[in-house]
Amino acid sequence: MGLPALEFSDCCLDSPHFRETLKSHEAELDKTNKFIKELIKDGKSLISALKNLSSAKRKFADSLNEFKFQCIGDAETDDEMCIARSLQEFATVLRNLEDERIRMIENASEVLITPLEKFRKEQIGAAKEAKKKYDKETEKYCGILEKHLNLSSKKKESQLQEADSQVDLVRQHFYEVSLEYVFKVQEVQERKMFEFVEPLLAFLQGLFTFYHHGYELAKDFGDFKTQLTISIQNTRNRFEGTRSEVESLMKKMKENPLEHKTISPYTMEGYLYVQEKRHFGTSWVKHYCTYQRDSKQITMVPFDQKSGGKGGEDESVTLKSCTRRKTDSIEKRFCFDVEAVDRPGVITMQALSEEDRRLWMEAMDGREPVYNSNKDSQSEGTAQLDSIGFSIIRKCIHAVETRGINEQGLYRIVGVNSRVQKLLSVLMDPKTASETETDICAEWEIKTITSALKTYLRMLPGPLMMYQFQRSFIKAAKLENQESRVSEIHSLVHRLPEKNRQMLQLLMNHLANVANNHKQNLMTVANLGVVFGPTLLRPQEETVAAIMDIKFQNIVIEILIENHEKIFNTVPDMPLTNAQLHLSQKKSSDSKPPSCSERPLTLFHTIQSTEKQEQRNSIINSSLESVSSNPNSILNSSSSLQPNMNSSDPDLAVVKPTRPNSLTPFRKAKALYACKAEHDSELSFTAGTVFDNAECPSASTAIFTATPKLRAPPPLTWALPMAA
Repeated sequence: MGLPALEFSDCCLDSPHFRETLKSHEAELDKTNKFIKELIKDGKSLISALKNLSSAKRKFADSLNEFKFQCIGDAETDDEMCIARSLQEFATVLRNLEDERIRMIENASEVLITPLEKFRKEQIGAAKEAKKKYDKETEKYCGILEKHLNLSSKKKESQLQEADSQVDLVRQHFYEVSLEYVFKVQEVQERKMFEFVEPLLAFLQGLFTFYHHGYELAKDFGDFKTQLTISIQNTRNRFEGTRSEVESLMKKMKENPLEHKTISPYTMEGYLYVQEKRHFGTSWVKHYCTYQRDSKQITMVPFDQKSGGKGGEDESVTLKSCTRRKTDSIEKRFCFDVEAVDRPGVITMQALSEEDRRLWMEAMDGREPVYNSNKDSQSEGTAQLDSIGFSIIRKCIHAVETRGINEQGLYRIVGVNSRVQKLLSVLMDPKTASETETDICAEWEIKTITSALKTYLRMLPGPLMMYQFQRSFIKAAKLENQESRVSEIHSLVHRLPEKNRQMLQLLMNHLANVANNHKQNLMTVANLGVVFGPTLLRPQEETVAAIMDIKFQNIVIEILIENHEKIFNTVPDMPLTNAQLHLSQKKSSDSKPPSCSERPLTLFHTIQSTEKQEQRNSIINSSLESVSSNPNSILNSSSSLQPNMNSSDPDLAVVKPTRPNSLTPFRKAKALYACKAEHDSELSFTAGTVFDNAECPSASTAIFTATPKLRAPPPLTWALPMAA
């Protein structure tokens, strides 16, 4: 398990969990810093002492073998696993080179020592300076806050307002410093994946150049060297996209932190000062408190941010009532009383501000809490998957494939925004959109056309591969076996609505043509994945963890491009029954239950007896036979399937959970079946929504498919020139 992601939204809460997560990142940076210093020391010893070369190389190799990368997230890409494995590979090479008695190392200082020192001083050093500033601001903020909260309410109103303004300024500054520190820690953790390994790779390449006896070893090392170079380049490309996304999210959080606040499992949470009676009087102890409305449970964790540790045991009580304390009844400001069912007496609490007290009161007195609604970052526009939408995409694809398929940087180089919007307005005009035979004029540049295609896909109400399947596609990309990834993505694609799948097929066929001309346009499958991953699989909630999954979105697109003929022209290996769907979900998420968006639309609960099983099989077989005899009749009449699904068997029950909002426009009965005679005249059917509750509330069914076993795609061979 890698390091947990640091969420910007947690900077505002500054919870104990956030502090513990931050400590784990700091420990990893300290570990990396110490290792780099030791590695530099060993490298200098290797260069200066030829007599001790053998022992120095052995120590150097052992150091490499012991170090392990810790990646952010719960899974690693193939590139990250390749990079993480690279240090062990380097250690093996160095041990073998010791037998060859290497006599000389040239230019090692320039290619190895200087980049590592630069990384340690500029990146890790900058993170340490940010930590000092963060610790200083933490102590300053907590001190001023405690002093402010101890102000007597009998002070003049002008003095109190001035004190409130001062605290607000200090709090805002502390929040900004916290965001900048978290951003820097995330950046250094990501940078080390390539800026740390790349100098080592260059150092090894220098050794192979100057030593004749290492020629055969270098030849054997060539395959992994090429793979590692590609992995480093892919990781660097993903880092650039991830860094810009994280930086953009950080800026949004600075401008409006409440709008991008993460939805919490608690109704309310934050720091409160709890009045505790001691034998010498009363004291106010700082607690991190959480409240859940459903269970009415209040949990209080004594915690001091300055010391970074707990001040006692956690305590949970059940809320009975909550009453605001008047200012004239207590010297402290922002106070309220809480009565608990399982604890005698009254618990007096002090909020951090009047607004904070208002939020706590609203949460505890039964009023609805204010949650941040999840907003899509893209404009909803008027883009739809209708005839106009397909016409626009086809026109763009035709223009690219006929005029600019070999243009360098295709889809990566963006057009001028004003020109792109103008072209889209022309294409989306119903008058011109209906003219299907009209091509895009030659006056429009290829980069403008490609940008218009990507912009139109982003303007759709939801991503082309749909929010409810986004997590399932990511989980499929995280599977260890390549064949399993292809199979799972194959099944998920055939669960998409018909129009989404048709548009995706049209796009993937085009991107495959683009990738086939990568020698001219420089757009490989990996590059196209970087461009289209965030567009086709954008997440519904914008968080740091979601940004870290962009690399897996890119892998999904790569698999779709490389296996587009298999995925779109054939159906999955096995019928997608509900039992298999449940087993697949359970296998792909060992530690997490599936979200609502990943559940099947229709679930069948059947008994286990042989008699009932045979009866159910006969019902489904009779439906399949009727479809085989006249598949078009299903499209004309929805009543033909009702007798089968309305069987008198009480154990064959249909459970219809609440469907996503995206399915509500289907007001009438529909059947979306595609029939074709391939592979010895076998019929294949695509499941879809058959009956609407309004017309046939007791009936809902889906027909599933069976296809011959598909072959795994052949392995890809990569060849890239090595940097000098």
